[in-house]
Amino acid sequence: MASRIKKGDMVVVTTGRNKTSKGEVLKVLKSEDKALVKGINVVKRHVRPSAVNPEGGIVEKELPIHLSNLAHVDPETGRATRIRFEIGADGKKIRVAKRSGKRIDG
Repeated sequence: MASRIKKGDMVVVTTGRNKTSKGEVLKVLKSEDKALVKGINVVKRHVRPSAVNPEGGIVEKELPIHLSNLAHVDPETGRATRIRFEIGADGKKIRVAKRSGKRIDG
């Protein structure tokens, strides 16, 4: 499945415990159809001391969210929107928000 969500996009969570939370996509995992969103789906993990983390302890990190549970944020209204594609004057695909018709950069 081709993803309409890319790194750097602003998204809103549509279902789950983080519903209505907004954040920026840090990474898209295409093979799993999931994305990491900054500040969303944060969990605490107990980490054993290592060379990378000499103190160990409790670390907070984001876990991936399935793409079906995310929607783009409309640049004009700030609400969830779907994406459509248009062909620009130069022949390239442009992502456009269905709700407002505004272009989504990225």
